[in-house]
Parts: sequence; C-alpha cells; structure tokens
Amino acid sequence: MRESGPSLTGPTAGTALLLRLVRDGRPRTRAELAAESGLARSTVAERLDTLLDSGLLCHTDKGPSTGGRPPSLYAFNPGARVVLAADIGATHLTAALTDLSGEVLAEENVSLDVAAGPDVVLEELCRLGGVLLDRADRARGDLMGIGIGLPGPVEHRSGRPTNPPIMPGWDGFDVPGFVGGRLGAVTLVDNDVNIMALGEHRAHWAEAEHMIYVKVATGIGSGLIAGGRLHRGSQGVAGDMGHVRLPHGAELPCRCGNVGCLEAVAGGSALARRLTEMGSPVRTSGEVAALARGGSVAALTLVRQAGRDIGEVLATAVSFFNPSVIVIGGALSLAGEHLIAGVREVVYQRSLPLATRDLRIVQSRAGERAGIHGAALMVVEHALGPAHAESPVPEGLPVPIR
Repeated sequence: MRESGPSLTGPTAGTALLLRLVRDGRPRTRAELAAESGLARSTVAERLDTLLDSGLLCHTDKGPSTGGRPPSLYAFNPGARVVLAADIGATHLTAALTDLSGEVLAEENVSLDVAAGPDVVLEELCRLGGVLLDRADRARGDLMGIGIGLPGPVEHRSGRPTNPPIMPGWDGFDVPGFVGGRLGAVTLVDNDVNIMALGEHRAHWAEAEHMIYVKVATGIGSGLIAGGRLHRGSQGVAGDMGHVRLPHGAELPCRCGNVGCLEAVAGGSALARRLTEMGSPVRTSGEVAALARGGSVAALTLVRQAGRDIGEVLATAVSFFNPSVIVIGGALSLAGEHLIAGVREVVYQRSLPLATRDLRIVQSRAGERAGIHGAALMVVEHALGPAHAESPVPEGLPVPIR
C-alpha cells in the first residue's frame, strides 16, 4: 500500500459546479467552462487551480487553435481518489474499490450470513477494504468514502438499521461509526435495493424519470426513482414491497412477524423450501435460478408463479406511481425469462392501458454490479455534488450523511 495520496477536501460552490460540468467525460476549455457555468473568468481560473491542485481535474490534449496558441483542455480525473463500495446481502458480502467514475479497480465476494451480526460482518468488510486498497496500490488517504448497502430498512441520515427482519443484532447499530472509525473515511449507508436502483438508473436508464427497481433474491424489495432521483420516503422505507400481503398468501408466516407477505410466498427462500419439499434440495436463490435454467419443470413452474405474485403487487404500484421502466434484478432474476414473463403477464393485464402503454419491464442490465455501482455513486454524489457545495465534507471524517 502506498503511504500517501492527493490532498482533497470537499468542493466550494464554484468548484462543485465546474465538477458537475466536467464529470460528463467531455474535456472543456476555460472559456467553455465560464460560458456554461455563468461564472466570471477570474473565478473559473481560481477554481480550476484548486481542482488541479486536488487532482480532481487534469490537463488533457490542447483544443483546436483559432489563430493563436491552442487553448488548454480540462478533464475530470476519476483516479484522483477511490471509493470502497459494499453490497451486503442475506448470505453474501461483495466489496469493491472503485474510482470516482464507478470503474471497479479490485473486488472481493465472500459467503457470509448477515445474521452473524454487525461485528462479524463489518469486521470482515474492514478487512476486505484493506486488502483491496493493497491490491490496487492505493493509500488510505486516497479513500474518499465508503458506501454500504444493507438488506433491511435503514435510516439513511444516521446510517443505522431499523428493525431489520433478517438481521438479528443490527437494530440501531452504528454502522458508519464502526466502519468509518476503522478505515478513517466518511461512511454512508442505505438499503441495498435503494443503492441497486441508484446504480442501475445512472448506468443504464438515466433518461427514465420514473423507474422501479425490484430485487428478487432471498427476500423481495424495490427502489424507486422519482423525477430522476432516488425516493426514500419520510422514514427511508419506500419501496418495501416484500411485506405487502397477498390475498392468496394464506397464513404463511413471514420473517417480519406478519403472515401472507409477498416475500413469504415468492421470495427465494420460500421457493427453495418448496423445491426441497418436492424432492429437489436447494438452499439459496441462486440455486433455485440454476435449477430453473437447467430445465427443472418444478423450478420453472414455481419461478413463473413467483413472477405472477410479484406482478400483483407491481400492478398496484404501476397505477399509483406510473413508472416508465420496471427493472427486475437479484439472484432469482437469473432464472431467465420465466420470472419476468410472469410479472409482465399480470401487470399488463391488471394495470390501466394508459399506465402500461409505454411501460417496459426488463431484466437488470447492471446485474450483480448494480449494488456496487450504486454504493460508489452514493459516496461520490455526497462528496462532490452541489448539495454539499457550501459545506465541504471534512476529509476522513467517519460520520454518516447529515
């Protein structure tokens, strides 16, 4: 691991605006930045010097000459800092080191039961963080921040899980304090489906103003993009569709304490249990999906019906929310078209024609990387976005978003 990295603190209002312009990947001249930002040329020059010193901007090839010396071009430097992104599921932990554009520099995926508790899981995350920094030859001082997705409700402002059904021992645990204190960087935490929705939207559906991302794995949840932004709701639990009761859910007990929830009927754990009872022993959502891809009639039948069950809940959501895209992700989505076909069958049948006229229901394009991309983006937007232009993020401060 290298011993030092570029010095960087949060942006001021002017630098944040210039950063937003150049982060689209197109190099610009000083004159172009002044024209697009509306800032005075002297202000632009001062802010550019600050950004060049921090490493966030770099000079690139000269622009075309208009008769004199060719003007300098300025480009965003995504390698100036790195982000540790973590996607924690019910039975796995994926950690990746990314640059500021979200490109993965190093990655580790381990099997780990979230029910083992926060000390065990987060200690492993911190260990992996050190491993990934070493592997990418980056210093801890290069770490802009840490983004974590958890498989349960999270109060985003504090980063603390709130009564998570499948996470015993996690309720109210200070996740940002634990991880940020050990790795010395700002730590942001959100529900895993929210960060998947964020990653999927930004990478593949940025033109969609209203989108629903549905994760179908051990449990079922959704993330909502409204007006191009992630919608968390007043308590951070918007999109918790897995605990909507199905009319035909009978009295099936759910891990949340209620009965007949969508997750208890159509989640990966429920399907695995049913297949095992039918003589095809499987334990995880991934194994259910693999069985379906292998042509198992029992698995295909259950997966198709799970799609219909999910479609029942989504049909109501379509009428209320009117999205233009529904993205289906998670381990069970890898079963092939059968899950999505079941969803489409019910949604297009039950929702109003006007609401479904231009609606697309598709499989995730980001796949297993959706959570990683979203966690990294959450950190970068927090550190470099305009919302923090007037109150820069102190370097290395191990606190949640405020």
